[in-house]
Amino acid sequence: MAAAAVAPSKTESYVDNKRKDDIRMSNIKSARSVADAVRTSLGPKGMDKMISTGSGDVIITNDGATILNKMEVLQPAAKMLVELSKSQDVVAGDGTTTVVVVAGALLKQCHTLLHSGSIHPTVISDSLHKASVKAVDVLTAMAVPVELTDRDSLVKSASTSLNSKVVSQYSSLLAPLAVDSVLAVVDPAKPDLVDLRDVKIVKKLGGTVDDTELVKGLVFDKKVSHAAGGPTRVENAKIAVIQFQISPPKTDIEQSIVVSDYTQMDRILKEERNYILSMIKKIKSTGCNVLLIQKSILRDAVTDLSLHYLAKAKILVIKDVERDDIEFITKTLNCLPIANIEHFRAEKLGFADMVEEVSCGDGKIVKITGIKDMGRTTNVLVRGSNQLVLDEAERSLHDALCVVRCLVNKKFLIAGGGAPEIELSRQLGAWSKVLHGMESYCVKSFAEALEVVPYTLAENAGLNPITIVTELRNRHAQGEINAGINVRKGQITNILEENVVQPLLVSTSAITLATECVRMILKIDDIVTVR
Repeated sequence: MAAAAVAPSKTESYVDNKRKDDIRMSNIKSARSVADAVRTSLGPKGMDKMISTGSGDVIITNDGATILNKMEVLQPAAKMLVELSKSQDVVAGDGTTTVVVVAGALLKQCHTLLHSGSIHPTVISDSLHKASVKAVDVLTAMAVPVELTDRDSLVKSASTSLNSKVVSQYSSLLAPLAVDSVLAVVDPAKPDLVDLRDVKIVKKLGGTVDDTELVKGLVFDKKVSHAAGGPTRVENAKIAVIQFQISPPKTDIEQSIVVSDYTQMDRILKEERNYILSMIKKIKSTGCNVLLIQKSILRDAVTDLSLHYLAKAKILVIKDVERDDIEFITKTLNCLPIANIEHFRAEKLGFADMVEEVSCGDGKIVKITGIKDMGRTTNVLVRGSNQLVLDEAERSLHDALCVVRCLVNKKFLIAGGGAPEIELSRQLGAWSKVLHGMESYCVKSFAEALEVVPYTLAENAGLNPITIVTELRNRHAQGEINAGINVRKGQITNILEENVVQPLLVSTSAITLATECVRMILKIDDIVTVR
């Protein structure tokens, strides 16, 4: 009888869940620590981070994606937050810090629910999904439609994006510049698609960010080859982009030629000269007077001899054009790249009013302007007093371009300054009261987590976060859906009237991506290392 009592029952057995809980908690902790690292850089008054890489380079930036990208994160769950900011960068381009901060706040709420509420992770995960779908609906209902012809609204949203950057004092210059360059590359046939590869940013040290300009045409960060006194300025240019070498041919296999007397030596040199001359005559016969020569890895693209003859033929030469730039150049000039001298024909050339070398800072650049039948591309020449400012200006400009691209894809604007987050928090809080059971708790936690954005904005601006967030809730409860934190005045105002706006896509993608990432982390209950 005693033996029967001791025999283990087949239905009930004790399962140790301690390890699973520990792993979940360690994942949540490490992911939250990543979120806390970038939290201080949120908003216009956010701090910048100085990143020192292993190779000794220093980067100063405010961009969440850049900070996380450069951080050496080892813990797998924390890596997911780095990927999260990358995907926000791809989808929207802006809001990379927001998305990580929101994910961190959601994880904090999940931690509380798991610990004190003993709610099963799957229940939390499903409720978060429902809440995020509802949140997107609420945001869409708040949004204000915008037309691409309304340039002011586009400039406002671009300058809001730039306000939180190191180069914020130049936002009045960079925002219109970003808007103009995106509108210049929008193809009327495909109005919803903007390829930012059509906007080329050329960085040149010297001057200040004020000297940044939009160039209708092409800019090369190179000098014209001055060998043998070739021209540095050509009007009514006929431009050829060539991918072959103007230099004596080499044998396909490694071999040496032994020359025994001078007559043979002279014959070789004479042949080389004739070979180069015949090439240049063919080029000149088409009327071409500007050559862009692609960088060559097999042998020198041009030799001193060929440069001498090209200078005599009054042909302006720009050598060492990068292979990656060829597509952009041919699209802009509306010409075809020429891969062989036999295919050199006049119809493959591009035409421009002026090609000239301009002094710029401590170096020189080449500008091609007045291009005939120019493709839908633009060039932005960014200037800066040092390399750090220059790199940060480029990153900030990229964010501003992405914001305008978002508005082209989805033509809706939404208030900034923590207003949409508080409104979401209020509406989801009200919705949670309608739900039953555990779902209601989880949605309420989701609503509370969203308050982290206005809280952090206030904290970074040196205001009292508790007072500000309470006042904000109060304003929104009275029906002021666009009330947000005005960081400059240090009080709560109608943020739409203050021109602090952002694209709808930035907010919706931030919430959906953050929720998705948190749900993924919640579902992990074990880490298996495979050697």
